[in-house]
Amino acid sequence: MYLSRFLSIHALWVTVSSVMQHYPSVWGHYDVCKTQIYTEEGKIWDYMACQPEATDMTKYLKVKLDPPDITCGDPPETFCAMGNPYMCNNECDASTPELAHPPELMFDFEGRHPSTFWQSATWKEYPKPLQVNITLSWSKTIELTDNIVITFESGRPDQMILEKSLDYGRTWQPYQYYATDCLDAFHMDPKSVKDLSQHTILEIICTEEYSTGYMTNSKIIHFEIKDRFAFFAGPRLRNMASLYGQLDTTKKLKDFFTITDLRIRLLRPATGEIFVDEQHLARYFYAISDIKVYGRCKCNLHATVCVFDNNKLSCECEHNTTGPDCGKCKKNYQGRPWSPGSYLPIPKGTANTCIPSISSIGNPPKFDRIWPNISSLEVSNPKQVAPKLALSTVSSVQVANHKRANVCDNEFLHCQNGGTCHNNVKCQCPAGYTGILCEKLRCEEAGSCSSDSGHGARAQGSLTLLVALLGITGPRLF
Repeated sequence: MYLSRFLSIHALWVTVSSVMQHYPSVWGHYDVCKTQIYTEEGKIWDYMACQPEATDMTKYLKVKLDPPDITCGDPPETFCAMGNPYMCNNECDASTPELAHPPELMFDFEGRHPSTFWQSATWKEYPKPLQVNITLSWSKTIELTDNIVITFESGRPDQMILEKSLDYGRTWQPYQYYATDCLDAFHMDPKSVKDLSQHTILEIICTEEYSTGYMTNSKIIHFEIKDRFAFFAGPRLRNMASLYGQLDTTKKLKDFFTITDLRIRLLRPATGEIFVDEQHLARYFYAISDIKVYGRCKCNLHATVCVFDNNKLSCECEHNTTGPDCGKCKKNYQGRPWSPGSYLPIPKGTANTCIPSISSIGNPPKFDRIWPNISSLEVSNPKQVAPKLALSTVSSVQVANHKRANVCDNEFLHCQNGGTCHNNVKCQCPAGYTGILCEKLRCEEAGSCSSDSGHGARAQGSLTLLVALLGITGPRLF
């Protein structure tokens, strides 16, 4: 008894496990693009929305500094210790590895002590502004998934702007302003993300929260991504369906978290006081030990893999799509306009696969060869009817020769003999019919058709097609 009960539970567990293997434990990962399912007609592909895993994107970026000679050490110079303006015997020398502070040290592994960091030249030319632009470029569209975190080795700057680009650096938009005094620096009232709401989430704010000078544990600046997600998904991001629904339906919201480039504009170094001490200008500079940017390649929900080859990121596209972001349909798969995948319905989403073009199936028969007596239908303009009919009358041989023959569409490629198109994947045929477009009699495949049954069925099929044609064209033409 116990053994049989155990075997029953085990069988149920195996069944549930096989069903759930393609769904992540937390909804919204979208880590599978397609899976095979069994139907009456055999195995077919079930397509799903999919996307690459989020990762540390600083592994794939290129960094550029402006002005290009702003990094310290060429020529060598001395600077004052952090927090102690009177200890000025530290040295920066680009020709000595132990004393050099090049830009790549903003992204290296921070496992050594003391920490490694990039450092600018000191503010020796005061009162001329000490300003630096640090541009991070991916040559690929990126979707941010976590906070941008910048860790300073020096004091955090008195004034800074974080900017983003969506067109590879041609144009820039502010992401957030940072200042010790927002009103004085940028003529903006200070705010924090906590002051925002679902309706004001796209507002560009100035915050004073991250601009204090030399203080313990005051080295980090955030651009809060997760706090903005939380307005829709809840404090612990448990309601991802709500967030994905918003991202699906609000393009501006989706674009807000999408970038090709980031720019950190350092406008004024930390002074720690109102006035600059002109006797100790070597105490003023910028130094960054770490930058973290977490996100994923944007593949428009058409890929789970993003490859880095020849210093370039690109999506490995599925769903018959192509391009760096899977942003268009492959050749011969342009049967309907390209569309991005959809997160909804949770948990599988909607793939919106590209379907075969007409030309990839073959040249359909000409309209007048099928309906020589077009005038008897009282159609004033045969050209208006032809596209509808021609797609519905592709021969079974032409369809069978196509790679993706089991694709149909209720708008263009009609199932015949009363069949209906299911999920743009296959025709569901009425009793007595089979084939890709329900164009064949089942009894023909079995070799059991009588002459009467074949003639009657075909006549009924032709009548169905004629009625469908009149039903479609009548209201549009008369």
